Amino acid sequence: MSQTDPFRATRALFDLPDGLVYLDGNSLGALPKAVGARVSQVISDEWGRSLIGAWNSAGWVDLPRRVGDRVGRLIGAPAGSVTMGDTLSIKVYQALASALELRPDRRVILSDTGNFPTDLYMAQGLIASLGRGHELRVVEPEAVEAAIDESVAAVMLTQVDYRTGRLHDMVALTEKTHAAGALAIWDLAHSAGALPVDVAGAGADFAVGCTYKYLNGGPGAPAFIYVAKPLADTVRPALSGWFGHDAPFAFEPSYRPASGVERMRVGTPPILALAALDAALDVWEGIDMEAVRARSIQLGELFIREVRAHVPDLELASPVDPSKRGSQVSFRHPEGYAVMQALIAEGVIGDYRAPDIMRFGFTPLYLGEDEVRSGAAILADILTTGRWDTPAFRRRNKVT
Repeated sequence: MSQTDPFRATRALFDLPDGLVYLDGNSLGALPKAVGARVSQVISDEWGRSLIGAWNSAGWVDLPRRVGDRVGRLIGAPAGSVTMGDTLSIKVYQALASALELRPDRRVILSDTGNFPTDLYMAQGLIASLGRGHELRVVEPEAVEAAIDESVAAVMLTQVDYRTGRLHDMVALTEKTHAAGALAIWDLAHSAGALPVDVAGAGADFAVGCTYKYLNGGPGAPAFIYVAKPLADTVRPALSGWFGHDAPFAFEPSYRPASGVERMRVGTPPILALAALDAALDVWEGIDMEAVRARSIQLGELFIREVRAHVPDLELASPVDPSKRGSQVSFRHPEGYAVMQALIAEGVIGDYRAPDIMRFGFTPLYLGEDEVRSGAAILADILTTGRWDTPAFRRRNKVT
């Protein structure tokens, strides 16, 4: 890694195998070194010695709110507006159900073809459960703004397209959404920790996201949900869980929602996973998201130049303009899966998304120019020699 790399210090905070070129932090972040010790401490000292008393003595019960505030700092959310728990799918369901209830006279949920499938699946399932004639209207990303009209109850978008990295203009689309009287729901799965986000400044009504990508919380790390302050005490959570109750240990027979975003809590918080995430978030202390953005663009542009210098015919699936994409670069290849398996076999880790997308993520906290150049060179050599073309590389794994 270059001696002038501004993120050289943060690279030392991660545990990555020597010689590996890891370009998949947009799918699963690398392991911060502090996580193992923190989880071990929670297991042995808090759970092991304090047992159930740790809910109070170790502050487990407040962990979703405290960690939520740490995530909130990275997405422009004020203190007390983000809480943690459950999965991204659950948080999408909660946000969308609340938004629809706030617009009872409207029946359209607007989304786009670049949205992650689980968001669309959750919308489809919610529509079927409600049985009130709602419609999921899905348009091309470029057509979203024109499709926002007075029939729309909620606009539900993923800010960064998971396949191509295409970046939506959150401010402009939220303004258009509000002008039409609708509510804006943003999925930040590929934004949080990747680029500057200001949900409050943009006027987002709801935002959701996962923490196992750029935030490095680990596989299955808990999701987050943001609710704008003006809505927080009026939204009704569709999933009225025990920990979203105003007084869970009063054990009242009827649900009474907690104040603010706390009502978006559902079940018992996953303490070990939250502890891992809490430790992972330590690496973000003092980090300027504008600097992260500038560096990720630099690394992505370097990768594109290096690949094109050797395989100019490889089709770039991401926007050419770096300001129009997130922190990933995608290329199209008809045998993209086999090419990616060949890359992985040679120590360059990216991933594949059907039908033909090879994705590469750029994570400045632990990735530098030397690795980017190396990864591009190996990709170019694999394509030039055709050594991806073997039965073993074509054999599909369950996870791609």
